[in-house]
Amino acid sequence: MQDKPGVLNRVAGLFRRRNFNIDSLVVGRSETPGISRMTFVVDGNARDVFQVQTQLDKLINITKIENVTDKPAIFRELALVKVAAGSANRHEVIQMAELHGAEIVDVTIDEMVVQMVAKPARVQSLIENLEHFGITEMVSTGVVALERAQRRVVGEPAPVAAQLNGSK
Repeated sequence: MQDKPGVLNRVAGLFRRRNFNIDSLVVGRSETPGISRMTFVVDGNARDVFQVQTQLDKLINITKIENVTDKPAIFRELALVKVAAGSANRHEVIQMAELHGAEIVDVTIDEMVVQMVAKPARVQSLIENLEHFGITEMVSTGVVALERAQRRVVGEPAPVAAQLNGSK
């Protein structure tokens, strides 16, 4: 989408009018100056999702829509979890973080902040395990997604594709 004021509000309004709940919403810069990438997760059947895509395509400032649900894609989420971790259980929290591939990014006398970037299911697993120790605060980015790179056989010519910047 074009990086213009009000675009996020129009997209959110479209979801509200269609009575869709947005489970996750992330907006950030893309590789193209002036273009932001919005990634959202909604729960709906194929017909509902297609309907939303069609409506999104009609909005001004939307440059491209891609549903990566059934495509080979990479899905990641970032979570920062502040956990009660005094001297009695600090070592256990560290072990739990290490088992999940997370890292400790801040430590105080009675709390630790655990950071994890992973597939959403792995992040959720870490959160569930840290609940045992007492989560005092938590924030997550929501899911971001990127379609996997096309794999080509070495020596095979690259496909030719043209894309007009800002076109649908």
